[in-house]
Amino acid sequence: MQWREWISRQLKAETVEPDQESGARAAAMFAARLTFEGVERRYGDFYALQHVDLDIAPGEVVCLLGPSGCGKTTLLRIASGIETPSAGRVLINDLEVAGPNAFVPPERRSVGLMFQDFALFPHLSILENVAFGLKQLPPAEARRSALAVLSRVGLQKFADGYPRTLSGGQQQRVALARAIVPRPSVMLMDEPFSGLDVQLRDEMQEETLALLRETRATSLIVTHHPEEAMRLGDRIAVLRGGRVMQFDKAETLYDHPADLLVARMFSEINEVSYSVNQGQIDTPLGRLDAPAGVKDGESAVVCIRERGIEVNRSGRGLPGRVLHVRFHGDIDLLEIGVQGFDAPLRVRTPRYENWSKGAEVGIEVDPARLLVFPAASDDSA
Repeated sequence: MQWREWISRQLKAETVEPDQESGARAAAMFAARLTFEGVERRYGDFYALQHVDLDIAPGEVVCLLGPSGCGKTTLLRIASGIETPSAGRVLINDLEVAGPNAFVPPERRSVGLMFQDFALFPHLSILENVAFGLKQLPPAEARRSALAVLSRVGLQKFADGYPRTLSGGQQQRVALARAIVPRPSVMLMDEPFSGLDVQLRDEMQEETLALLRETRATSLIVTHHPEEAMRLGDRIAVLRGGRVMQFDKAETLYDHPADLLVARMFSEINEVSYSVNQGQIDTPLGRLDAPAGVKDGESAVVCIRERGIEVNRSGRGLPGRVLHVRFHGDIDLLEIGVQGFDAPLRVRTPRYENWSKGAEVGIEVDPARLLVFPAASDDSA
């Protein structure tokens, strides 16, 4: 299908009108497959992105997760057409939109953008902000579509007001409505919840995800919060140094992280270094196989999840003593000096267990839940 025909179909998609009694629903879109093949972005000798390969299914929500400067926003800008790749190509529904053979401008990609600071126009009304991307429609139809989406996000009564009169959460809803109303096949969101307080952020994440599911937009969301990525994403792409380190479901990233830094993102861990001897590591918790490629005499890091340590009364498991107890709401964070370990282990336990400083305890850990990595995987900490 050619681009002009495909975009024409987008604009003819059925619009769902506001329903004051049952609640409005956003119009469904033609979800598109979004593919990155060997994408690179260079600035002189600096590589912001290095050979990025991602294939995102129609209607899938994918989160780009990683620290500041890892290339998340650059990849988003390349997908939108704001930047061009130095190498590789971007495809939407298997049609090249950026690469050596083609460049489709942003306005012809059927891509919606939502920025970190919402980027609302202060001199335009709420309704005018939402309708800004509907200039190809007759004014009456643009107004009707904008009001429908405003109703869906609960802000129809503010249509004639201005952004300065709204709270942060309301402005976020307006920005989301503006991005959704043209019915893009792909939604690109750059840390859309970073400016909100914790309680409002949780609420807006749930509301945004519900809206994305309704519209069926293929979505790419930038975040540096693992919990947010796990809540929103069908899959998560972990970036570091411009590379995709792992791309999978949250459960796989938690249970089988690719390296030590990915493990740190998804769980609180104790890290203990050991020397490898004959392909094995001797620990107080038992003998473990060394990671592939680690030679005898080299170091490996054993990771023990803080939530994976069972604390018992003295006499069961490795002997230990509670050195500190810190209140963390529903859980207590313990520091326990354990026989065989040079440093205390941090343990998260339910608060109702009521462990106290100085208590003699025993600890047990399922060896199958331990993670072991080459020490060299810590080179970017």
